[in-house]
Amino acid sequence: MNEPADALPPPEAASGTADALPPAEAASGTVAVVGGGLAGIATALRCVDAGRSVTLYEARPHLGGLTHSFTRGELHVDNGQHVFLRCCTAYLALLDRLGVADRVALQPRLAIPIRTPGSAATTWLRRGDLPAPLHLAASLLRYEHLRPLDRARFALAALALKRVDPADDRTDRQSFGEWLRRHGQSAAAIEVLWDLVGVATLNAGADDASLSLAATVFQEGLLTDPAAADIGWSLVPLSELHGDPARARLAEAGAEVRTGVKVRSIERCGRGWRVRTDSGEDRFGQVVLATPPPVTERLAPDGAVRLPPGWSGGLGSSPIVNVHVVLDRRVLDEPFAAGVRTPVQWVFDRTRQSGLDSGQYLAMSLSAADGLIDLPTAALRERLLPELTGLLPEARQAEVLDFFVTRERHATFRPSPGTASLRPPAATAERGLFLAGAWTATGWPATMEGAARSGAAAANALLEEHIHDVKEGVGA
Repeated sequence: MNEPADALPPPEAASGTADALPPAEAASGTVAVVGGGLAGIATALRCVDAGRSVTLYEARPHLGGLTHSFTRGELHVDNGQHVFLRCCTAYLALLDRLGVADRVALQPRLAIPIRTPGSAATTWLRRGDLPAPLHLAASLLRYEHLRPLDRARFALAALALKRVDPADDRTDRQSFGEWLRRHGQSAAAIEVLWDLVGVATLNAGADDASLSLAATVFQEGLLTDPAAADIGWSLVPLSELHGDPARARLAEAGAEVRTGVKVRSIERCGRGWRVRTDSGEDRFGQVVLATPPPVTERLAPDGAVRLPPGWSGGLGSSPIVNVHVVLDRRVLDEPFAAGVRTPVQWVFDRTRQSGLDSGQYLAMSLSAADGLIDLPTAALRERLLPELTGLLPEARQAEVLDFFVTRERHATFRPSPGTASLRPPAATAERGLFLAGAWTATGWPATMEGAARSGAAAANALLEEHIHDVKEGVGA
C-alpha cells in the first residue's frame, strides 16, 4: 500500500553513504522491497534469510497491508475478516517464520454452520471420513437447501470440475457461472452452495469469476484432500499476527524497515537501481515491487512489465465491506456462521480478538460488495441489522451498543474471465527488478495464500538471478 507518508516522520536517509560509493559497490548484494503487505513481508524474510541485505519500504505507518488492525476506543478492530484453509501451505509457513503459529485456530475437521433467515435451526456442512470428494457426501445428502435432484447434479459437476485444467488459457476465459449451468447447476444450487464458498474466496459471484480461478479454489480446497478446506482464523488482532511480528523478525535478521516512507520512483543506476523517496535516495542491486497494480505500473520502467499500457486498469479491483456490531449479550455460539438466501454472507465472532469483556462483537463480511461500498453507514444499518436478526433470532432482544463499517474499495483484483493474461510473473523484462503481490501470476485468487506464494516466487527469482550473476562475475 502506498499512501502519502505523513503519519510518521521519515527515518534518517542513508542516501549520503550510497552516493559516496561507486554504483556497483553501493548496490552489491542489496535488495529493496517496496511494499509491506504480506507479499512484501514474505519476500523480505526469504531474502534476508538467504543472507541478503534488505531494506523494506512501506508508505503506511504499519506493516501488514490489507491485514491490519486499529483501535476504536478500547476495541481492537481488524479492517477485514480474514480466514485461511489447511491447504494454504505458503501462508502457514509464513506464520511459522513469524513465530505466531500459536496465535491461530485451525479446525480439526471442516464444519461450517449455515443459517437461513427466519429459522433458528443450523444446517452443518461437515467433512466425513471418505476420500475427496466423497468426504462431503453425508452432509450434502442432508443439505436441506438443495433439492434431491440438485444434490445429485452437484456431485456430477464436482467430478467434472476436478478434471478442469486451471492452467489452460481457454479455461481462464470462461465464466464459472456459465460452466456451472452447462453442467446442470440450477440458480438455487449456485446461490446456496457454489457461491457460499466462491464469493468469499474469489471476491466475485460465479457469473463474474474466471473458471480457472474457481477451479483452483475448489480443486485445492474441496476436491482433492479431505482435510484441505479445514478453516483457520486468527485468535489475536491481525496486527499482532502479521505486521508487528514481521517488523520484529526482520529487525532480528538485520533488515531495515522504513514505514511511513513513500517510494516516489525507481530507476536504473548502472547495474543496480536507484530508489527515491521524499527523504532522499538509495541504491540497490535488486528491487522487488510488492505494491498494488496501479502503483506497480507507475513505478516500473516502461516495458519492464510485459503487458500493454493501462494493464492495471484492465485488471481492476473488487471491494469488500465489513459491518461491525457490538451487542450487550451473546447471540452466536460458534466462531463464525455462513448465511444463505440473505445479503449477510458470513458472520464472525470477534469478541475475543477485540478485547471485549462483556456482550458480543460480531462482524459481517460482505465480499463482491459493489452494490454496498458507497452506501452510508446509516443505510447499511437499516438494511443489514434486520438481516442479522433474521439469521440470529437470539439477537432480536439484544441492544446494539455500537455499529460501524470498514470498507476496502480495492480489496482484491477483479477475478474476471481473462484475468490470467493481465497477471505478470515475478520476473520482469528488467534485470534486477521483480514483482510480488496476490495479483501476480500465482494461479490463486487474491488471498493471503496468494500473497505468500507471490513473495516466495519473487524472492526465489531474485536469489536465482543473484547466484547466476555472482557465478558470471557481474556486480549485483
